[in-house]
Amino acid sequence: MAHSPPFVALCEAARARITEVSVTEALTGGAVLVDVREDHEWDLGRMPGAVHVGRGVLERDALSRWTLDTPLALYCGGGYRSALSADSLQRMGFTAVVSVAGGYKEWTRLRQG
Repeated sequence: MAHSPPFVALCEAARARITEVSVTEALTGGAVLVDVREDHEWDLGRMPGAVHVGRGVLERDALSRWTLDTPLALYCGGGYRSALSADSLQRMGFTAVVSVAGGYKEWTRLRQG
């Protein structure tokens, strides 16, 4: 799916304010792995050990699930929505949140070798 230039610009601005990590770092770094994709995407498959909190409710539910210092590694399909989500959580005061570069698509690519 081709993203619109304004959406890409929004994501790039968010990326400038957050930390991105590789799939390998996300899976081995000890953070809670959070899938922020839509329910139907989650149902099709997920990274091992992930929990699902869709982007639509993440900010609303985050503080009822984790403390502000809980290490969180967020991923989506390709790294755009997770960058926006990481930026939002940082603005809420979360101090150890990262976005997984390339998201689920990158994890799938690495698995296929």
